[in-house]
Amino acid sequence: MRTIAEILRHLSQQREVDQQTHDMVAMLVFCLRAIDDTVEESVRAWEKRGYWKKADDFQQKWWWSTLMANAIEELLRTESWDNLPETMIKLYPHFADIQINRMTRDPAEWAGAYQKIIGNRDG
Repeated sequence: MRTIAEILRHLSQQREVDQQTHDMVAMLVFCLRAIDDTVEESVRAWEKRGYWKKADDFQQKWWWSTLMANAIEELLRTESWDNLPETMIKLYPHFADIQINRMTRDPAEWAGAYQKIIGNRDG
């Protein structure tokens, strides 16, 4: 969540779409997929214990992460960079409560992420 919040801050300061923008946006997909993986893991654990309602509520609360990951990946694959601001505006409310006083993520963390996504045509 923190990585996404920092990337959103960096993206808001970008004046043009360049390779760093591509990498940051691709990293958003990886981070959102990681969130989705942890949600699925929690849901499976609760379902094993018979907490069906809790599992369903939790999954519904985080459903947006899957939708956003898919939308951002589609943006990357189709190079629809004109849609980037609108997509980031949809993502921002989920991270608005994360306070960033100082950037702690090294841009090297997302370097090459775009090529990993584009190179993996099967998703």
